[in-house]
Amino acid sequence: MLISHRTSVVARLGTAQTLAWASSYYLPAMLATAMAADLGVSVTTVFAAFSFALIVSAVFGRWAGQLIDHHGGRPVLIGTNLLFAAGLVALALAQGPVLLFLAWGLIGVAMAAGLYDAAFATLVRLYGHDARSSITGITLIAGFASTVGWPLTAWLELEFGWRGACLCWAGLHLLLGLPLNASLPRSAAASGVSPVPAVSPTAAPVAPPGATFWPTILLSLVFAVTWFTSTAMAAHLPSLLQAHGLTLAAALALAALVGPAQVAARLLEFGFLRKVHPLLSAQLATAAHPLGAVLLMVVGGPAALLFTVLHGAGNGILTIAKGTLPLVIFGPKGYGARQGLLMVPARVAQAFAPLVFGLAIDRLGGGALWVSTGVGLVGLAALVWLQRSGSVVR
Repeated sequence: MLISHRTSVVARLGTAQTLAWASSYYLPAMLATAMAADLGVSVTTVFAAFSFALIVSAVFGRWAGQLIDHHGGRPVLIGTNLLFAAGLVALALAQGPVLLFLAWGLIGVAMAAGLYDAAFATLVRLYGHDARSSITGITLIAGFASTVGWPLTAWLELEFGWRGACLCWAGLHLLLGLPLNASLPRSAAASGVSPVPAVSPTAAPVAPPGATFWPTILLSLVFAVTWFTSTAMAAHLPSLLQAHGLTLAAALALAALVGPAQVAARLLEFGFLRKVHPLLSAQLATAAHPLGAVLLMVVGGPAALLFTVLHGAGNGILTIAKGTLPLVIFGPKGYGARQGLLMVPARVAQAFAPLVFGLAIDRLGGGALWVSTGVGLVGLAALVWLQRSGSVVR
């Protein structure tokens, strides 16, 4: 009964997360050109508005986590469905750059309380230390957000225009996302487990008071550099592969493998890697992109497939690590607020990654991978330091 009930919770929350990601993070890739043409602004301005939404989400992230700590995830996630719907309606009604930025700002507030960080905090409040497999479960489902969202958004834009597409996504938040989040358990007791679950074999003791400063700094650094690379690759991977000699068709075909590689790596984490400490999983995942990047820069085009798969696999596991590492290092108490704090630098890095890495490609061509390799090695060094600091079980 426990397994089936938890599986149901994960399925509902994962489906709601798929909707939230598809209608926010993955929306500009399909609609930016049409928005820009209709509003009389540049495509760069549309993406600047999206970057503004990411900055807003960084500002409100900790506040959203505190709300989940105090009231549970169910009411907060319900509220985000209303905010997403309102922001998408406002976006559909925008007539110029001012309303464009205001609408994306509202969507940014919803993103702060409605994407993975909030979902992870919801699961931790329900299942405590035992939330690791549930966190992996929702990332397995929502890992297909781009696979579902991009073609659906493209079809909606073709049938109803970009404004109609935004209105359709808003309707889905009210008709699908809101009922899914409203069906989540109100408390740990309602979820069918003890409010204070037993500590799993891989869970670390909670860090004592006064011992959280350096782990907080190091995890914030890890999340910032890895999410910088993830967002940079999401925006520039095809052009980066072309800079290494691939044709456009080959570059697009390889870039499409990132999603399946992410899901495959999450399945690996759900199976074999669930038996090891999350810190080891994170170290392996953080090393994957630099390893693939160096191979691509040394070998050239023939290594492009391996680079793409390594990047996707590492990114897939790091998404899970973002939820599990704070849990095993700090424990479940105050998880939501701490998660919001840890992710502030990462969200700011996300906002500027497309611009910064785009400038690197303009100046260095395929050599821009040295930038992502460098920051990846910084993240790996931070994880090694974290392990040696004694803040986690080794």
